[in-house]
Amino acid sequence: MAYVEGRTIHDADSHVVEAPDFLDEHVEAVWRDKIRDAKFYGRYGSLIITTEDLRARHDDPKYRTERAAKIMTRKNYNALGSWRGADRAEALDYLGFASQLVFPTLSLKIGELEHGDDAGLVYAAARAVNRAMVEFCAADRRLLAACYVPLMDLDGAARTARDAIALGAKGLVIPSRCPKTHSPSHIGLDPVWAQAQEAGLPILFHVGGGGPLTAPQFLLNGLPPVPDWHGGDGDLRSLDYVAIPYPPMQCLATLIFDRVLDRFPRLKFGVIEQGAAWLPGWMRMMDTAHQSFYKNEERLQKMSLRPSEFVIRQVRVTPYPAEDTGWIVANSDERICMFSSDYPHIEGGRNPLKRFDASLANAADSVRQRFYCGNFADLMGAGLPAELR
Repeated sequence: MAYVEGRTIHDADSHVVEAPDFLDEHVEAVWRDKIRDAKFYGRYGSLIITTEDLRARHDDPKYRTERAAKIMTRKNYNALGSWRGADRAEALDYLGFASQLVFPTLSLKIGELEHGDDAGLVYAAARAVNRAMVEFCAADRRLLAACYVPLMDLDGAARTARDAIALGAKGLVIPSRCPKTHSPSHIGLDPVWAQAQEAGLPILFHVGGGGPLTAPQFLLNGLPPVPDWHGGDGDLRSLDYVAIPYPPMQCLATLIFDRVLDRFPRLKFGVIEQGAAWLPGWMRMMDTAHQSFYKNEERLQKMSLRPSEFVIRQVRVTPYPAEDTGWIVANSDERICMFSSDYPHIEGGRNPLKRFDASLANAADSVRQRFYCGNFADLMGAGLPAELR
């Protein structure tokens, strides 16, 4: 019995939990030593593991006999399909999702490299990550690879977008943290948006792409350290949680006010694993800013829609299971929010479907259909095979 039965549900957020050798076959030889020295992937917090350990664990006969029964309770490296593509295809059979958008986990730390000074290293790392992601997802047409496009160099961004699309990317991940030398709305990045729009693929933001969430001084309160989500002291704490949506809110507002969404009206944007409780207030705040500064800013006068109308037309967002999704939809628009499981991360919980169903219990059938299926299909465009819609 699958976790989802009798319904078409697309999963807008899932992950590879990279084995230590995830990139080894995909790194260009000339960059191998530099990428190894950068250490931007290969360790999950304080956990050190080898690919041999993972293989022994996942090929153990007892593990294999329990893989269906424990499909939603095993998490991170213990989860079926967490690190091996063929296993993820089997995991999807037990999960029952019509498709999964797949992001890296450890390799998303490439965003930290992007705020250094070695653009060659950053784009070489991105090429390796993107090859590895497409290879992982090649195990099953239901697996949709999200590939990373650094924005630190205008020409490099355009080349990486072109290469990722040719490789088989189903969505292009960009950082919500502003590049060091220019705005994400810089006209020199128009080739990135144009290529994505022409290919019918979305631009994606994911948690972790906004840089540091909490200034360390906020934690110096004279009391013992606050534990993070995993019980440690450095991953995700309550203060970090509150700050998660700030970078995508500002980055998307910049793209909207500088008319990127206006110039590329068929381009969709997904805000993934960054909650959605902020969505109604953010939409209203942008409309207020548009109204208040309209007389003084020519860019606002040229906009063909109000900011909130661009959001409804082109932006899709994944609420957390713990949020009141019904309230969010009622106070924004039914065309924006999407289901996500965060499989196989522990943050997604053991039964996100139950929590979303409860929150949407009083919603109209059309709202639920959009949330579980329609809005994701609209976001993904040509990235979602027609037979899976």
